[in-house]
Amino acid sequence: MLSRRFFTILSLASATFGHPSPEQVDVAVVGAGLSGLAAAQKLLDSGKTVAVIEARDRVGGRVENQKLKNGGVTELGAAFVGPTQDRVLALADELKLATFKEYNQGYDLAFVGAQRLNYSADSPSPPLDPTTVQQIVEIIGKTDQLAATIDVENPWNSPNATAWDSITLQDWAYETLTTIVSREAFEISVESIWSGTSQQLSFLYALAYVAGAGNSTNKGTFERLILTTDGGQESRIVGGTGLLPENLADKIGRDKITFSNPVRSITQTKSGGYLVRGDSKSFLARNVIVAMSPPVAGLIEYNPPVSIKRQNLMKRMFMGNEGKMNAIYKTPFWRAQNLSGQVQSTTGTVRATFDDSPADGSYGAILGFIEASQMKALNNATEAEIRKLVQEDYVRYFGPEAADAEEWVLVRWDLEEYSRGGPTALAGPGTLSKFGAALRKADGGIHWAGTEASDFWQGYMDGAIRSGERAAEEILAQGQGGLGWRWGAGKDF
Repeated sequence: MLSRRFFTILSLASATFGHPSPEQVDVAVVGAGLSGLAAAQKLLDSGKTVAVIEARDRVGGRVENQKLKNGGVTELGAAFVGPTQDRVLALADELKLATFKEYNQGYDLAFVGAQRLNYSADSPSPPLDPTTVQQIVEIIGKTDQLAATIDVENPWNSPNATAWDSITLQDWAYETLTTIVSREAFEISVESIWSGTSQQLSFLYALAYVAGAGNSTNKGTFERLILTTDGGQESRIVGGTGLLPENLADKIGRDKITFSNPVRSITQTKSGGYLVRGDSKSFLARNVIVAMSPPVAGLIEYNPPVSIKRQNLMKRMFMGNEGKMNAIYKTPFWRAQNLSGQVQSTTGTVRATFDDSPADGSYGAILGFIEASQMKALNNATEAEIRKLVQEDYVRYFGPEAADAEEWVLVRWDLEEYSRGGPTALAGPGTLSKFGAALRKADGGIHWAGTEASDFWQGYMDGAIRSGERAAEEILAQGQGGLGWRWGAGKDF
């Protein structure tokens, strides 16, 4: 039994923190996104006691549904799934959620300067001038070739890692891309993938990300990141991706999740466990999983401090700048024009769009991404100002009918307190080669998850699930007993 002195200590701690005495669990999981929930499920299945601690008043993190006025839903965050994303597809199947193919019929549109170009929805490039097309094809081939040399589990140990991490993606790509149009087209793809610019990204980081767009039997490719058919945008979840974390939370048991409880500090006790202090409730745990992006994880105070490499990683990685605007229409009117709803543009507030209509096409929806510098420039704009700019883009892309939206739905991930951007944390030069190993290397009993800590599909829901399961496996591999480990009396504070 725990000693009287232990309970006295807990009472003192409770008085200090201003909320009830810490609850004792085997593992405290910080973050109720897909990563944290996946970790919690695996631990619970193995007999561990678990507490999931969430700063928001909901589960899902950067995965969230919003109900529409017409009764449908739209995804505010992650929206697509595709081939080789084995873990998210398996979870959807486990939760009995159906998928359907993203609408990809007819022609895509490209707006390049004054040009409006139609091209096949299955083509990686619009019909530009021959030199530009040749350069785009060449850069994709070179990227895939070099990404194939990357050690997916440890990119920082790859051949040429130090040299590639000393330059930006732009430094490397612009040696091949010499025309203005080829560079503009490349930047659209870069911003669509990372919500950052090629000038911001380390070349090593970009290659590692491409290498991760696969699985253990399929090499990652640049095409898989940008294409719809056979790519990361191939399919969607019936009812919205927000059902993944919501249904998983129901399966885990919402009594195991505390909401509106931001974690402020994680302190190692004298007995080797951890006091995880939240605003409204704290926990004592043998192990902790921090399931969030490195920049946001860096806002927590760690006592003693985590490794210098981890500290540097959390300081140096930064979130992409991303917003999404969804326009809801009575019908998907662009389909009658034989258009897929997919647009790429070198100008405008929204430079990439998708058809976001439901599987049955009962209403129409155009999803637009506001990326990188375009989003950053609008962080102080009003919602009405942003809506006006996006409406102008949609009319330019799809015609005057695009002005007649029944509803506009805007999310600005840069302004989300517990995300601070999206869709993922990025790395500039000199980060991954020096500090990348700290993405997944545990600090004592503190284990790291979150989509950025995955080997495959980092930045995606699949990567989030993989990293959460991997962190849980690390703890289970330690062989510590669950449901009854005891704290040393009088040794915890």
